[in-house]
Amino acid sequence: MLIFLDFETTGLEPSDKIVAVGMIVQDEENFTCRYELVNEQKKIPPSASAIHHITNEMIVGKPKFRESEAYKEILSLNSHANTLISHNASFELALLEREGILWQGEVIDTLRVSRHLMDDLEGYSLQLLRYELKLYKEESKALLACEKGQTMQPHHALCDALLVKLLYNYLLELSSHAKLCELSHAEVLLKRLEFGKYSGRFIEEILSIDPGYLRWMAANITDMSDDLRYTLRYYLGD
Repeated sequence: MLIFLDFETTGLEPSDKIVAVGMIVQDEENFTCRYELVNEQKKIPPSASAIHHITNEMIVGKPKFRESEAYKEILSLNSHANTLISHNASFELALLEREGILWQGEVIDTLRVSRHLMDDLEGYSLQLLRYELKLYKEESKALLACEKGQTMQPHHALCDALLVKLLYNYLLELSSHAKLCELSHAEVLLKRLEFGKYSGRFIEEILSIDPGYLRWMAANITDMSDDLRYTLRYYLGD
């Protein structure tokens, strides 16, 4: 089976906690949807609420993640026979591991695969790909199949899981499931920077006009992705 998974959290620091789970489980013919709020007794700061629109009042009385139905379902699906699919999968995998689940099956990271197979886009955020690839044209039908009465909104865990499913279907038109798994574990040589003062500019161009900026990034950004670290080492000759 395929498990499309998205978490929303109290923030992006290692100490932050899950507040929402969106999950779609697909077998050969059908798929089921799950959305659940959880309460890990950590305050949701306004900066996080401004992104996912989940407030502290909304999680009052909700179970801890390990007591949730979503946790029980993920635990039951944790098998070599199943594939977990997420956008920036390392984020979801790290959260699962912190909650005692070391994923046993295959993993597809739609973020990394998109960078491999479509290497000249201006960015690879889930929302940018939603519009770049016109995935929004398929949303209404997919939402109807979910039967959750949900409208699409960014950073809603179920909506993002559904968008990952649509993106996965798009990527399958470019390569096979097995190849998507393989690419998910292969570092990407990025062509453009996706943030900072040169966001959207080609890295080769930045190297020629301001190599010091790339060296500064390499020396000072401690939480960069593996792909960006690999790319900077390649271009800087480290």
